[in-house]
Amino acid sequence: MTLSELEELEQTSVMGSYARFPVDFVRGEGARLWDSEGNEYLDFLCGIGVTSLGHCHPRVVEAVREQVGRLMHVSNLFYTEPAMRLAERLSASSLGGKVFFCNSGAEASEAAIKLVRKARAGGEVVVVHGAFHGRTYGALSATPQESKQAPFAPLVPGFRAVAAEPAALRAAIDENTAAVLLEPIQGESGVHVLSEEVLRAAREACDEHGAALVFDEVQCGMGRTGTLWAYQQAGVEPDAMTVAKALGGGLPIGALVTGERLADVFVPGDHASTFGGGPVIASAALAALSVTDDAELLGRVRELGSRLVAALEQLPHVISVRGRGLMLACELDVPAPALVRRALLEQRLIVNATGPTTVRLLPPLTIAQADGEEGVRRLEAALAD
Repeated sequence: MTLSELEELEQTSVMGSYARFPVDFVRGEGARLWDSEGNEYLDFLCGIGVTSLGHCHPRVVEAVREQVGRLMHVSNLFYTEPAMRLAERLSASSLGGKVFFCNSGAEASEAAIKLVRKARAGGEVVVVHGAFHGRTYGALSATPQESKQAPFAPLVPGFRAVAAEPAALRAAIDENTAAVLLEPIQGESGVHVLSEEVLRAAREACDEHGAALVFDEVQCGMGRTGTLWAYQQAGVEPDAMTVAKALGGGLPIGALVTGERLADVFVPGDHASTFGGGPVIASAALAALSVTDDAELLGRVRELGSRLVAALEQLPHVISVRGRGLMLACELDVPAPALVRRALLEQRLIVNATGPTTVRLLPPLTIAQADGEEGVRRLEAALAD
């Protein structure tokens, strides 16, 4: 079908919840995408942090092909080997507890909220301003952004939003707190790194009052920052974490991973997901996790990230660059949405705007250095225009 035909179908058949660019992508490989007209693009967004190993990574593709021809779905009333193996590997590579599988980051947030509320009945969940934990009702209620919450009020009660500052967190946490829910790096609000002092204050206050500390690593996890999990660079370990996005290598999956303290809070009937941990998705995630959990790859992410920061800081109209590893944002003195559109349609570079003057970059962890440099050149050309 032509692009115009797809646009017409959208107008007549699709709810208007997305503002799509006029591009129809049909193929992807590594850091490249091709549209229906044969144009080649350099992808510095990875489907918003999903295809972090590049498009159609061969090990993920092979795992999916093998599994999809053998068994696609049976439900969680039965055992399948991929799910059990994935849970074991996730636990061993992180907090050492147990895992609940679902289909997205928002669903992982919902599971986390239910878990901590059951662990301390009636307890309040403390979140910080600028957070984003998803768009389902519990996750949205934990996302203190007026523009996202206001149209859907009333929201789920029992959430308290404070500044992402040590003193504010210590003052908010008491014996009535069920948990503190934080992103070590806030992605959707513009790649804001929470300081080690903030994370440490949350950990200490939670320990003092018996509350749980939960990290949202949906976007900053799976190697994005140069360690497998972002918390590993802060020296602060949570009681549980949510993961999704890159975990499936391009397919949809979410997971709530606990440490030992919260491992046995859920019992049969407490929570469920029809498709969570299905054999095809779990096989893809096992392959993606195996590729990502590699010291050489993660070291390269840190190195390339440092080089990208240095190069981006030299570009015209760039005021500052922030982030960690290959999770970066540029603050501009020109409108970001217009720049993003120009980069896409004129320079064939895919980035996105998270605010009026903020451009986010999430290139593949496997990107070649030459492609990284090419991306900076294309962004420079778009800024020069």
